[in-house]
Amino acid sequence: MIQRMMRLGVLVCLLGSCTAKDTGIHPKEEKITASVYAAGMLKSKNQYQVYATVNGLVSKVLVTEGSTVKKGDPILQLTNTAAEINTDNARITAAYATTAANAERFNELQINIGLAKSKMDNEALLLKRQQNLWDQQIGTRNELEQRELAYQAATKAYETAQLRYASLQKQINQQQQQSKNNLRLSQTMAGDYTIVSQVAGKVYSILKEKGEMVNALSPVALIGDSAAYLLELEVDEYDIAQIKMGQKVMITMDSYKGQVFEALVQKINPLMSEQSRTFTVEAVFVKQPSVLYPNLTCQANIIIQEKEKAITIPRSYLLPDDYVLLANKEKRKVLTGLQDYTKVEILNGLQPTDIIIKPPL
Repeated sequence: MIQRMMRLGVLVCLLGSCTAKDTGIHPKEEKITASVYAAGMLKSKNQYQVYATVNGLVSKVLVTEGSTVKKGDPILQLTNTAAEINTDNARITAAYATTAANAERFNELQINIGLAKSKMDNEALLLKRQQNLWDQQIGTRNELEQRELAYQAATKAYETAQLRYASLQKQINQQQQQSKNNLRLSQTMAGDYTIVSQVAGKVYSILKEKGEMVNALSPVALIGDSAAYLLELEVDEYDIAQIKMGQKVMITMDSYKGQVFEALVQKINPLMSEQSRTFTVEAVFVKQPSVLYPNLTCQANIIIQEKEKAITIPRSYLLPDDYVLLANKEKRKVLTGLQDYTKVEILNGLQPTDIIIKPPL
């Protein structure tokens, strides 16, 4: 008997008496917020990748991951045998290019100058004597001319010796200056083999180990400010025109499930990535979480407009081309406004007293 009654109840339901009927809903007056979604990650403030300016092998790692450094503190020490040899050669050349190191050459030229002057003075006396004899009509004209030529030759030899001395002095001074510059350049390049931090902060990562090769194209460390973080958000090119400085950003992170943090847009990078077709937007926390790490992922909703009192309906109740279906099956055109993920604002076409029903699937 009981089974027959149950079967009868099922039959009645199948005939429609148990079918749930959509009685419709009224539009609501409530707050609505329009936002742009963006995914991103956290970066330490002043975070940067440290690069070497020269090639070499890592001889010493001078810091550990997690340690703090000041601006100018050494991070890695590199070694390069060829560069060390070049520096030694520059030092040797600089030492050889001094006046003191060339004293013998200067002494030799000074001796030559003295000998040339003595000969010139002697030829001058002989010329004067021959001139006196010629004035007394003693000797020949040819003898006088030979003495004049000998004196001129001795004078030229003396001047040449002086020029050689001056030329050597100029050459040594020039070589000395060049060798000093080369030594200074070599020493400066040798200083480049000590890689230093350009900012004060925390060492988040050391990317090279002792014995590894380093070049100017690959980073060797990651350093940033451990106390302050910013958010790098990727905004689609279709939404970027709606983003303004100072807009509120609501942030969620897997590291803080169930919590929402507020941030503000502080920078909009104007260059679009050709690969992802997105713009990078930077935001800063209004109140930063206590524990953060670089490269944590986040999801963001950038608030582009808010309205405290708006007539809204669920988005699922909106038909294509902005129509709604009334309880009496009438289709009515409406004017929509702000939208979020669940509801849409109705600017015109519905009153709070109207009843709408969900369109059939």
